[in-house]
Amino acid sequence: MPVVYKKRLGIFRDPAVQKELQTLDPVRDHQRMVHLLTAYEFPFDITRALELALFHTYASPRVSGLLARTGEFERHGQKRYDDTSRLISEFMESGYASEKGQRAIAHMNLIHGHYRIDNADFLFVLATFVFYPIDWLNQYGWRKLTTTEELALFYFFREVGRQMNLSNLPETPAEMRAFTDAYEAQYFRYTESNRRIADSTVKIVQGWFPGFLHALVQPTFAALINDKLRLAFGYKLPPGWFTGLIRGALWVRKLPLRWITFKPYPSLIEKTSFRYYPAGPPEIEAVGPEEIIRKIK
Repeated sequence: MPVVYKKRLGIFRDPAVQKELQTLDPVRDHQRMVHLLTAYEFPFDITRALELALFHTYASPRVSGLLARTGEFERHGQKRYDDTSRLISEFMESGYASEKGQRAIAHMNLIHGHYRIDNADFLFVLATFVFYPIDWLNQYGWRKLTTTEELALFYFFREVGRQMNLSNLPETPAEMRAFTDAYEAQYFRYTESNRRIADSTVKIVQGWFPGFLHALVQPTFAALINDKLRLAFGYKLPPGWFTGLIRGALWVRKLPLRWITFKPYPSLIEKTSFRYYPAGPPEIEAVGPEEIIRKIK
């Protein structure tokens, strides 16, 4: 059985987690490595990175256009957020080869099968799930990822892509970066659907905070994305002082996190709150657009 680690004195990280990561092989052990990274080392940061990864994909009219046509994001934003989080968290926590991980991927494939989605769009979204955690953690994480940890994320999501029946999967991180750059150069541009879905995302996040903070959510997103995305969403770069404040706060918070953590240890789905599901995490097969769930029952 895999080791389950505990905090020291209820607040301090167990350095044995990082020591185990250093002994693992990214090709053979990437499922265990992703579990350790998400459940112990960086639960908060990886969640935020994956949120920004999804936000990034809305700069493609091919992605935002589909979401706008379904209307799911604008009508049921929090539900869609929680449903997506529920499935991705399952196979990252349990591993794609586990019984629950297999169910999560199968259910995700079943939902996707009701839409016409091009292979390139799937690959693009998959690539953001690899690179956003890497780039975020290397900038704002309490420590940078090692090369083997970066490779573990790549091999993990490449195998998820295989189980999604994707074709032309890149063989190396460099090939995946090159694909992403080419995709963005070809498809990224401003469209109304980009703005609609981006604004819907901002509205979801505003619902997490008191009303007096709502006006800060959109500028915060704008401060954390690059010029290419701001142009694709029609967002303006916030004042330099605001961008510096947001990025500075993220940099400062990582200093105490080198030794302590306030997240559950391990941070698991069973301990996670889903705003749309206050009674607790929903069953894997229960999440998704209600119209599709009714059809497959």
